[in-house]
Amino acid sequence: MVSSGSEESRPVIGLPTYVEQARFGSWDVESAVLAHSYVRMVQLAGGIPVLLPPAGVARAELVDRLDGLVLTGGADVDPARYGAPPDPALGPLKADRDESEFGLLALARAAGLPILAICRGLQVVNVAFGGTLIQHLPDLLGNDDHSGTPGGFHQIKVSTAPGSRVAAITGPDVQASCHHHQAVAILAEGLVATAHAPDGTIEAVETTDGPFLVGVQWHPEADGTDIRLMRALVEAAATYRRERNS
Repeated sequence: MVSSGSEESRPVIGLPTYVEQARFGSWDVESAVLAHSYVRMVQLAGGIPVLLPPAGVARAELVDRLDGLVLTGGADVDPARYGAPPDPALGPLKADRDESEFGLLALARAAGLPILAICRGLQVVNVAFGGTLIQHLPDLLGNDDHSGTPGGFHQIKVSTAPGSRVAAITGPDVQASCHHHQAVAILAEGLVATAHAPDGTIEAVETTDGPFLVGVQWHPEADGTDIRLMRALVEAAATYRRERNS
């Protein structure tokens, strides 16, 4: 468990943000934003959250200052990255975010940084490893059970694979808060599916070896009382920090 000692001993966890038009006070301007629930969850888990704007090509000097990375939820990944034409149901794309986060992921993996990937983050990982995505899950399933409501989530009971890292963290099943209309189609080489919804949708992936990398299709930050996945990331990041500094 991460020590509750000085702030200097706590691992630094990077949280990518994204650019949106935002209103606050007397301003209505382009802003780098992220739901505060991510920040709160990192703090509750014992880490120091640092917000990362999509500021062009990711740089190794940035990753060198981090002990862990959370790939956060948000906009659809550009299907050109996995060689597919855009589906009419595709949401707005964020080219700057794609460029920044795919670069961050590559640098973080090269550095051995622990990574937790959430919703879009899981999809980024799968595409970066060579996999593909279902661009609009309701067309395949005939329902929108995974999509949630505008600004809300749908609860799905997700079953985890025995012996997997995610099962060790969460137990055999999770009451998952879902808000996604895309999902893994072809699972990338180097990843294993470690949780599924009752309809067969892949809800978690992880690597079979190497540094901590767990991706979940649901939103653990939506449940402020359940910090198990974030705590696991922070503990892995604390170990990474100790080993790097020793």
